[in-house]
Amino acid sequence: MGDLSTNGKGFFIVIEGIDGCGKTVHSKVLCQELQNLGYNMAYTTEPSRFQIGQFIEQKFLREAKVSPQVEALLFAADRFDHLTFELLPMLKAGKIVVSDRYVYSSLAYQGAQGLELDWIRKVNYFAIKPNLALYLDVPAEIGLARKRWRSVLERVELEKKVRQTYLNLVESGELIKVDSNRKFDIVREEILALTLQALRKADLLQVR
Repeated sequence: MGDLSTNGKGFFIVIEGIDGCGKTVHSKVLCQELQNLGYNMAYTTEPSRFQIGQFIEQKFLREAKVSPQVEALLFAADRFDHLTFELLPMLKAGKIVVSDRYVYSSLAYQGAQGLELDWIRKVNYFAIKPNLALYLDVPAEIGLARKRWRSVLERVELEKKVRQTYLNLVESGELIKVDSNRKFDIVREEILALTLQALRKADLLQVR
């Protein structure tokens, strides 16, 4: 991944994890808490709200399984739009952006299906490196039990492999692990503490 090129004004946070780990609700809660503290916040997600992202969400995830190669290319194409038309403009405007999923999801999900991680990284060569990337960890059975509906990618054995790939990314230092198999407020407090610590290191203070 490339360096974050936003003139040092914005701050990019990614929250990752298997399905049912709580990343969506924790992403939104983190945005609200930081906004209450005076930070200029924005929430976003992958798949994105753009054309390819909508196709992935409405057709691909709910209706038909395709090859992991096609999956990786579809998500990379959506990520390019997401980065070009939403992420970079918000970061350059000085916002702190929290993204619910990013390139690590491709590494985890398509990697768990047998694709080489180096190949996935190559097709996502344009993806900038976030300032902070958190991985919310839960066992696969617990994550899927929390879901009201399951996409075509959500199967227990697959999710176990996905989780292991995420844990490997933690071991390599690309992600910071947060145990999400605890009470909500304990997880929320740890996410907020890690984020505030990273913001202080970056010398980003509240805007008001």
